[in-house]
Amino acid sequence: MTIVDREYDDRATGLRERKKIATREALSSAALRLALERGPENVRVDDIAAEAGVSARTYNNYFSSREEAICVALTADRALRIGAALRAQPADKPLAEAIVDAMVSQYCLGEPDQKTLCLLFSTPALRNEYFRTTTAMEWPLAQAIAARTGLDATRDLFPRALAGALSGAARVAAEHWLAAGASDAEERGDAVKRPLSHSPAGASDAEERGDAVKRPLSHSPAGDGTHLADVLREALSWVATALQAPSPLSTMGEPEC
Repeated sequence: MTIVDREYDDRATGLRERKKIATREALSSAALRLALERGPENVRVDDIAAEAGVSARTYNNYFSSREEAICVALTADRALRIGAALRAQPADKPLAEAIVDAMVSQYCLGEPDQKTLCLLFSTPALRNEYFRTTTAMEWPLAQAIAARTGLDATRDLFPRALAGALSGAARVAAEHWLAAGASDAEERGDAVKRPLSHSPAGASDAEERGDAVKRPLSHSPAGDGTHLADVLREALSWVATALQAPSPLSTMGEPEC
């Protein structure tokens, strides 16, 4: 094979991969859109395929179930992205801070609205699939933690234990955010519509509106954050700071039975 042939083959392979990714994204987006419009129980594989402009046979090449297609729209490639994001954090950044920043940046990429999460958590089959995809992020995260701490993700317990705890914290944060019941848009809307007479003594309407927009997590009306990122950061911080990495030397040696 000549250099020209090799370059052409590489370009062709790259184009095929991009087409596969585009088709997968089109199918998952269509699945989520139809599920929100009709309810997941009223969405068939044929409906999803038609909405994405492909055949049902093509759909089956990408997804094994309707639930998988719906959840992928929210969690696509999150596991690998989180691991890569942690590896990309500055080497001198504390482990807990690096983990939280990496997970929040990727977990909330295209932050889902409450209607979408409500659909996932209120439908048993979707809920189970969502938890499965959340658990899937543990191994890439454990590998990144191991690389950052000088441990071995296969041999040492700490990387996988921390990754599992963080995965659980992320799930609980999503449930907590959903239960809070108020989106950031609703809170800001209330602040804009609130009449001047309801402002605290000595505060202008403009000041009150500004305070509502800038109010941090712990000061929101119900004590809950309105951004999933805020709730996630709080939950992950507790876990990441509570678990301290052991010295690589302390994990060496044959296990005692």
